[in-house]
Amino acid sequence: MAAVNPYLIFNGNCEEAFLFYKSVFGGEFPYIGKFKDMPVDENSPKLSDEQANRIMHVSLPIGNTILMGSDSHDEAGAVAFGSNVSISINTESVAEADRIFNGLSAGGNPFMPMNKTFWGAYFGMFVDKFGIHWMVNFDENPAK
Repeated sequence: MAAVNPYLIFNGNCEEAFLFYKSVFGGEFPYIGKFKDMPVDENSPKLSDEQANRIMHVSLPIGNTILMGSDSHDEAGAVAFGSNVSISINTESVAEADRIFNGLSAGGNPFMPMNKTFWGAYFGMFVDKFGIHWMVNFDENPAK
């Protein structure tokens, strides 16, 4: 079955927050990437240098859970308290990802449909009909 992890969104201080969490929980970041590390195409948002240096994604294993996070940027809009936490579901197949995404997003706002990503995952995001933010991810090429 899918793994469930908390995903925190920040307004520019994600790196500071995760360095703090790391100082408390210990461990290492298996991944930390900035918006400037993303491939750029004609649909990419135009980001200032400050925004390009914000965290696109970071993960910190804590026991059997992975605390994940990122910063918002101007194109995505500022994050308001209460909408800065998502539940991230990591599935075992594309079919499971589609089933969970379609089921939970019914009646909600599927603002990022399931699609292949540059980081090698099949991924989508939505807000369910109760206002809860979700991310669904299937790693097509999981790290060994």
